[in-house]
Order: sequence, then C-alpha cells, then structure tokens
Amino acid sequence: MSGYRHPRSSALDCILSSFQMTNETVNIWTHFLPTWYFLWRFSMLCSTLDFLTESYTWPLLVYLLLICLYPFTSSCAHIFSTMSDEARHICYFFDYGALSLYSLGCAITYGSYVMPDCWVNSWLHQHFVTIAICNSLFCTSMSCYSRFVELQFPHKSKILRTAAFVVPFLFDSFPLFYRLLSCCWGSCSPSEALASHSYHLLFAFLTCFLFASHLPERLAPGRFDYIGHSHQLFHVCAVVGTHFQMEAVLTDMASRKDWLTSHSFLPSFLGTMGVLALGILLNLAIIGTFSAGLPRTPRQSTSASSGAHLHQE
Repeated sequence: MSGYRHPRSSALDCILSSFQMTNETVNIWTHFLPTWYFLWRFSMLCSTLDFLTESYTWPLLVYLLLICLYPFTSSCAHIFSTMSDEARHICYFFDYGALSLYSLGCAITYGSYVMPDCWVNSWLHQHFVTIAICNSLFCTSMSCYSRFVELQFPHKSKILRTAAFVVPFLFDSFPLFYRLLSCCWGSCSPSEALASHSYHLLFAFLTCFLFASHLPERLAPGRFDYIGHSHQLFHVCAVVGTHFQMEAVLTDMASRKDWLTSHSFLPSFLGTMGVLALGILLNLAIIGTFSAGLPRTPRQSTSASSGAHLHQE
C-alpha cells in the first residue's frame, strides 16, 4: 500500500533506489547478495573440480551457472522494473526465463546424479532432459502470457503463473519423491544427501505457499510494506532451498560417482552445455515474441496504480 517508486524512473534512479527504503529494497538485496554467495561457491568448486575435461562434472557446471543466473536476473528485474510499463513486463519476462532455465539445469543435474538406482537407464532417465526442455518452454510461455491477462483476470493470471513454475518443479522432483518414499518404506538407509534434499523440498513448498498466499501482508495490509511481506520471504526461502539443493547434489555427485559411471552413460557436452545453449536460445525467442506483443503507447499511470503490480511479481 506504500513504498512505491516513481513509475517512470530513469535507470540511474532505479539503481539508487536500491539504497533507499522502498517496498522493493529487500526484494533486490535478498537475491543480489545470494548471487555473490553462489558465485563464491562456484569459484571454490572450480579450484577442486576439473570442469574443462571431466565430463562427469558438466551437469554440475550447468547447474552452478544457472543458480548464479536466476537470483541475479531477479534482482535486476526488481531494480529496473519501474522505468516504464513496458520495461516492467520485459524485466519480469527475463526473470521468468531465468527461473525456467534453472528448472532445466535442475533436470540436467538430477538426471545425472540424483536418479534412483532402479530408474537409471530407464525410458524416463533417457528422456528426462528432453521432457525438461519442453517444461522449460511451457514455463516461460505460460508465465509471460499470464502478464497479458493480469489486469482483466488477476486470479486467472495468478493460477497460470503458479502452475507455470509448479509443473517443472514437480517433474524435476519425481526422482527425489521416489527416493524419499523408498526410505520411508524401509527400502534404503537415510543419507546426508537425502537429508539435504528434504530440506530443499521443504523450502520449495514454503516458497510456493508464500507466493500463492500473500501472507502475512493480506492479514495486516500496510504493516509489511517495507519489511516482511511474502515476496521477500519467498525470496529468502528460495535461496535457502537452493543452498540445500546444491549441497545435496554435491553429496550425491561424490558418493554415487563410482556406481553411476559404471552403470550409466557419462554426460556428454551436447547433453549438458548443448542443452543449456538450446534452452537459452528458445527461451530468448519466447521472451522476444511476448515482448513484441506489448503495447508501445505510453499509458497514464500513477505511482500507486503502476506500482500496485510490482509487489505481485
């Protein structure tokens, strides 16, 4: 209800607003600072792993690149979204595209390191990344489309946008669900990796709940405008969940290396970096298509009316 920036800010004004208290300030920093944490972890792993020549590490390389990309893109979207109505939409198109690519990176990594033993070399394992590419395109297309119906049908827009991200998450997580349920049934012994995977899933569900529910601000409108609203909380849950996911992936990668390399095919350059390049190109094409469909004529807007959507992104 308060704390909005001017809806026609310059790029410099947007950057300077990151150091002023608005209802976007915490949104910006809760993803900008984790970007540097993930970059630091990436640099540390570069000193211990051979990403250039050891193909077994290539899925991890794709994953690490994307967990650095998605929070940085989100932070930039929150910074520059008040330059204009058109800029706001394009900023969040790129935000959605980065999250979509992150889901693809998760699928590449899960298919290489996390797949249950009994699923290795199955039809699903062989086509896991291919289906994930389709999910990524669905995610970007549906989330971008949801912005076009947001004003006329806000409830429908929310459902479409939530579904756009839930579908890839559920698909990527099928191997995890199976492994966790197998342990609950006594078919496996608990491990450090599964504990981290469990924490990741917990924070992922919290992220979805906060995004969809708009708690706590819906219970006390105006009280959480600057600090404590759901978008800030789901940013925090998302990056904490990604941290646990990274730890789980690293544990699975190390502990299962001998078994996986002897029972499954090694990752290929085309199946990792090639898929990433294809995903980037296709998602950029989708973003370009939706950006071209935006109205070009400036519309009258007040700070409150234009800003009213920013908290919902």
